[in-house]
Amino acid sequence: MTAKTPASATKPLAGWRVLVPRGGKWGDGVAATLRSFGGVPVIAPMINFASADDAPALELALTELQHGGFDWLVVTSATTVDVLMSQRVKIPASTKIAAVGETTGAALTLAGYQVDYVPDADNSARGLVKEWPRTEITGRVLIPQSDIADPTLVSALSDLGLDVQFVAAYRTVGVPVTESIRADVASGRIRAILVTSGSVARQIALQLGPLPEQTAVACIGPRTAFDARAAGLSVHIIAEFRAADSLVEALAEYAQSADVGGRSPLDTAQIDAAHIDAARGTAPFDAAAHSDTTHTDTTHSDTTHRAAPHSDTTHGAAPRSDTTHSDTATNDRAPEA
Repeated sequence: MTAKTPASATKPLAGWRVLVPRGGKWGDGVAATLRSFGGVPVIAPMINFASADDAPALELALTELQHGGFDWLVVTSATTVDVLMSQRVKIPASTKIAAVGETTGAALTLAGYQVDYVPDADNSARGLVKEWPRTEITGRVLIPQSDIADPTLVSALSDLGLDVQFVAAYRTVGVPVTESIRADVASGRIRAILVTSGSVARQIALQLGPLPEQTAVACIGPRTAFDARAAGLSVHIIAEFRAADSLVEALAEYAQSADVGGRSPLDTAQIDAAHIDAARGTAPFDAAAHSDTTHTDTTHSDTTHRAAPHSDTTHGAAPRSDTTHSDTATNDRAPEA
């Protein structure tokens, strides 16, 4: 007689209802991965993106960009690509484009923009700065980001010798969850919650806290874990790589461990150590969050997408009529929020 493989070995998340705090293609992709491990995804977007408060400042920066006023455009999320499309921005061939990671690069390419630089080894803001071409450390750089973006990227590129300008391209706003979601979390029916950014962590704490002791909190990277702890959440899991698949796999490993029922949250020292190691580049996961703080791609691994070099013609995207951006980026992303 052939012994049967325990269901927990092939479907470690069987019976687990997992809150996915982002919708769109990213949420759908994560939901499919959760199902492959036996989990039951509960998609409840907790952040969204809206038009920037200072529309004139954004318009001025984008006009200067189109007139060749910047040597580089740095794009940190697919949400920024949405803004460029909605504003019908055409970028002259004299302006080079840098993307924080392959997912953002792919979004730019899909929109009709040609990408000149994507970090190879580390799809994050830190990686972008670390691998920045040393022959390109002069000139003006425009970085359109969320209104609550951490200034780390701006300051780091400035330290290299670049003249960097930040402009708020959109706002990150909270999305209220339904009463049924609140009830499911409070009752413990939601067994785990995925945390993809600092802004998501804050919304979880604000709308759903305090969480039941048995609810596992899984963070997509050390920076997100650091932000989640700062928001008052207990962190149980940190993904090894800043990718959606890695996040779900880490949760599955946690669920499969024999003593999962008695496992305690990671303590402050563990989270701090992971955060510091990642920032130093000594850990395999990413220190920067695809979030409101520092932006990186969040669905793909470190394989890098590179676009074709600039041609001699102006490149741009097809027009978009919307000015409010929903959480439907193909990855990231972050977010990126």
